[in-house]
Amino acid sequence: MNSRRKLVIALGASALTAPFGSFAQKRTNNVPHVAYLSTGSMATNSAFLGAFKDALRELGYVDGRNIAVDATWAGDAAYEFPNLATKLVKGNPSAIVTTCVPSTRAAKQATRTIPVVMSVDGDPVASGLVESLARPGANVTGTSTLFEELIPKHLEFLKAAVPKARNITILVNPASLTSPYFSAKFEEAAKQFGVNPAWSEAKIAADLESVFASMKKRRVDAFIVLTDAFMAGQVQRIVTLANIYKLPGIYGFSEFSEAGGLMSYGFSFRDYYKGVAGYVDKVLRGVKPSDLPVEQPTKIELVINLKTAKTLGIEVPQSILVRADKVIK
Repeated sequence: MNSRRKLVIALGASALTAPFGSFAQKRTNNVPHVAYLSTGSMATNSAFLGAFKDALRELGYVDGRNIAVDATWAGDAAYEFPNLATKLVKGNPSAIVTTCVPSTRAAKQATRTIPVVMSVDGDPVASGLVESLARPGANVTGTSTLFEELIPKHLEFLKAAVPKARNITILVNPASLTSPYFSAKFEEAAKQFGVNPAWSEAKIAADLESVFASMKKRRVDAFIVLTDAFMAGQVQRIVTLANIYKLPGIYGFSEFSEAGGLMSYGFSFRDYYKGVAGYVDKVLRGVKPSDLPVEQPTKIELVINLKTAKTLGIEVPQSILVRADKVIK
């Protein structure tokens, strides 16, 4: 049994989607190769990858034509990132795009010369990924967010829109590396707002129907959907189920409110990946990662869908409407 087959078995059937052997072939055609290193699989976490490819296309890079984007998935086995990163580096890609702190750390440890463009949730300075936001140093740069810091605001806006809400659940992907941090922040914020916190888990699309049915059965008053790649890939399904079960929710990405979700506080993940693609464009043009300051989102928007509010029988108070950056009627 060859080594690649062994790796696939170790990580699960979803571990790898592109053979490492294809890297050299693409380089001989003078096409830059970008490695994409992520948890999950193409089936569960492809939303961010799709947004990244779309953003590259806007910059003139078409996957399979003048650039090669190869995704390597770690499944649920984040401990495999060091091995996966080492194998990626042997293929000598033009850049490595990482999607979390562990994958970024593994890539940084595997190479000091190949540019690493991160798109992580967390503090890259505290995590030791960069020296500072302004001067990242070494070969790592990119974007970072602190999504867990938005959770108190999610509760604030949700409680303002649905004042009687007491039982509020947070919808999380148990396979996500950030779920424990999100959950801890949610529990802390729940005490501040006097609500009863609960957790609902969905790992694959097939989980969502039963999850919403369970929320209704447990008399959940409202819910929060966080910023996870799997959730981002289920925008329409989640919004549809929320409206079927008459459950008001607030979301971390604006794509949800635009698709019919009650409200969102955050930003567009598609716009976010335009920033990631911009970094890749720069390093492919020869700019050193150490010369590119790390960016964090500066515009967090509150979007309210009044059409959905009406369907749910919710009258959003004027005090919240005036704070909204966008109101969908």
